[in-house]
Amino acid sequence: MPSLKEIALQVLALPREAGTPEAAKARELVAAYLTGLGYTVVSQGFTFPPSSLRAFPIFGAGLGGLALVLFPFLASESLPPWAALAVWMTGVLALAIMATGVGLGWVHLGEGLREDANLIATRGPIPPKRWIVAHLDSKAQGHSMAGRLVAVWIVGLAVVALTALAVGRLSGPLSPWLVAPGAVLAVLAGFLAGRGRLSGRSQGARDNGTGVVAALAAAAAPDSAVGILITGAEEFGLVGARVFARLSTGLAETEFVNVDTVDQEGTLYLVSHDAAGERLARAVEPQLAVMGLPSQRRRLPLGIFVDSAPLARVAPAVTVGRLTWRTLRCIHTAADTTAGLSFRTAEQVGKAIASN
Repeated sequence: MPSLKEIALQVLALPREAGTPEAAKARELVAAYLTGLGYTVVSQGFTFPPSSLRAFPIFGAGLGGLALVLFPFLASESLPPWAALAVWMTGVLALAIMATGVGLGWVHLGEGLREDANLIATRGPIPPKRWIVAHLDSKAQGHSMAGRLVAVWIVGLAVVALTALAVGRLSGPLSPWLVAPGAVLAVLAGFLAGRGRLSGRSQGARDNGTGVVAALAAAAAPDSAVGILITGAEEFGLVGARVFARLSTGLAETEFVNVDTVDQEGTLYLVSHDAAGERLARAVEPQLAVMGLPSQRRRLPLGIFVDSAPLARVAPAVTVGRLTWRTLRCIHTAADTTAGLSFRTAEQVGKAIASN
């Protein structure tokens, strides 16, 4: 049986974009390792539309176009004062509905479906109280995670600015010099959001090879009584976690500790989504304290998505991660490789959360 380091290097040598042969091969390697540890491993297959990643670019592009349409309504003296607000509210609502439909897979945009799967690993007759979760897939986009966060912030700022302009038009026509910056901001937002399209491949060593290492370390810990959930298609809208939460039963008395990106520098974050998750974070925090790292409990930042979010709808859930802005500039790009990366912290996290 290969060591944890050996299996990690084999898995991370593969660019694991969900629905590809490389992702399937990596899943086979992880399943074999868990089976060797005495786990019963079940593959939970599903399909998903890769077009879900186009939701944000579509919203951004639509926002830029809507700003250009809105411009004459804001500055015209002949149009009714309420027309700008009506156009803006109708347009942004339509964009939001369209982007939501694409992001959740309701609209496929003519693209075919891909196949992927979760790995559900349990050991012994007693159902696990704690599930250790990590997503296996990786992706590369036109911008890094840091770039996506900046794009989300600019889009949000553009929405606020255009809303303020549309409301301000109720008091009378606006100067083109006042309107122009809002339109430029919206066009910039559309450009930045458009960079979120898939571009190339990534080994995903940090995001989320480190999380997989932590989950496997937890599985191998002495007297570990946890269940292991390795999700698929997380990078395409948390698909695997949503499927597991929807199809699994008897989860009310369980808890989920999701591990997503454990770099070798930075603060150790415990991210929760609600009061139950906050209580779980408080319970997990002392287990991680033995590592001697600075830690912080917090809620999920805007623009970041993690598997604990859909899982929190059925049971207490928290995400553990360690990262810096430099990490964010690396992940979701081809630069996220094993070069110079230590898995020591990820292994420590896995061993620490193996008990409950």
